[in-house]
Amino acid sequence: MAAKGSEPIETRLFINNEFRESSSKKTFDVVYPYTQEVIAQVHEADVNDVNDAVAAARAAFPAWRDLGVDGRGAYLRKVSELFIDANDELARLETLCTGRPISQFIDAKLSSDTWRSFADAGWNVQGTASTHTPGLLSLTVKEPYGVAAMIIPWNFPLIMFSMKMAAALAAGNTVVLKSSEKAPLTSIAAAKLIQKAGFPPGVVNIIAGHGNPTGAALAEHMDVRCISFTGSSLTGQKIQAAAAKSNMKHVHTELGGKSPAVVFEDADLESAAAQTQFSIRFNSGQVCVANSRIYVQESVAEKFKALFREQFEQYALGDPLDPATQQGPQIDVLQYKRVQEYLGVGEKDGELTVGGDAKDGYFVKPTIFEKVPEDSRVMREEIFGPVVAINTFKTEEEAIQKANDTEFGLYASVFTKDLDRAIRLSKALEAGTVGVNCTSPTNAKDAAFGGYKMSGTGREGLLYSIDNFVQTKSIIIKAAGNSAGLF
Repeated sequence: MAAKGSEPIETRLFINNEFRESSSKKTFDVVYPYTQEVIAQVHEADVNDVNDAVAAARAAFPAWRDLGVDGRGAYLRKVSELFIDANDELARLETLCTGRPISQFIDAKLSSDTWRSFADAGWNVQGTASTHTPGLLSLTVKEPYGVAAMIIPWNFPLIMFSMKMAAALAAGNTVVLKSSEKAPLTSIAAAKLIQKAGFPPGVVNIIAGHGNPTGAALAEHMDVRCISFTGSSLTGQKIQAAAAKSNMKHVHTELGGKSPAVVFEDADLESAAAQTQFSIRFNSGQVCVANSRIYVQESVAEKFKALFREQFEQYALGDPLDPATQQGPQIDVLQYKRVQEYLGVGEKDGELTVGGDAKDGYFVKPTIFEKVPEDSRVMREEIFGPVVAINTFKTEEEAIQKANDTEFGLYASVFTKDLDRAIRLSKALEAGTVGVNCTSPTNAKDAAFGGYKMSGTGREGLLYSIDNFVQTKSIIIKAAGNSAGLF
């Protein structure tokens, strides 16, 4: 099936280096959020397909592991080059799936950088050596798990695909990746690049499907030794439970957020307003780190809100394929209705001062609620839409208490010119990342990314992702004729 007059879109599963239909022949629709038209019908993997993909990955593992860092790196470098070549097609497919404006697409470049970085990262997977115990040489080495499964979300599918897969492959694992049923097309397109790069059969397997049965089958599979998941906290809990009930596979999760931004009276208010309004508006608010709660010191609250509104209301809703569009729709009717529900809660609990439902397809206007009680669902639950609550505080202690009053802990921000205060807040805020005079999506490639509390386990990043895909082995070598070190 083709879209917008282009060549046909690949919609099949990629197993053992071949594209094939699902064993059940069952497909699901992929819908362009702007027009709500079906742009592809993608094959849905069932349990048999999952078993085939895992079996292919398991068979390919020993040779891939033994290929060595240089051998594996050559394939990763080739994929890096192919991502750049495929930029335009990947941009089109991602926009058609997600509704994120095509003008914001830098994902192929970022993915290319990721694959290139991990091409040599395997050399950094180092252990230790010790002769501290008399008569013994003790070694620790890092080894791949074997078959690594990964389940990626729909909001930034290509970036998530690359960060997880490149790290797992560099470490020597083989992979089975399940894309989101809402945005599977760039993962399938990337499978074509994997095939073109000449990867050995079975090393990379890419399937599409819903959480049940596809995702559940991966989480429960006895031959999957580790699994990396990015998505909602609720689904993350289910995956952890399935892993524990099956074979105690290693689990890495990056989950939801309810990120606070704290703005003090001495902050650069224009900068703080500009950054925070972009954070919650970016990708229609469908970002786990979006600062959906803003706390402003009372003495500057009105000035900050005026600056915030001035930019927040300057948006161009429209066709995401149009380079002039600044904000696209929510990804589908389910997400749109979810945001609608929270709009109703916010109007009941607080004051709607800007925005609301656009009443046009799946669009939601950039929305501000004020004077919302801290126990409201708007303040405590992840909305995943362009909806922000702006409340006030008097003291530093009050700001910290309000910011930390959540089970999420992914990203937090503080805006202040006081260095001592910035250091105190950086330590006090319960989040995996704290931005000082900056907010999400600002991040450093070589920083660790992950959450506290219900926002996840483990860390990702160019210097950290590979740790999720290796396990530690101790090797004890005893010198002949020496009994030291024995129990």
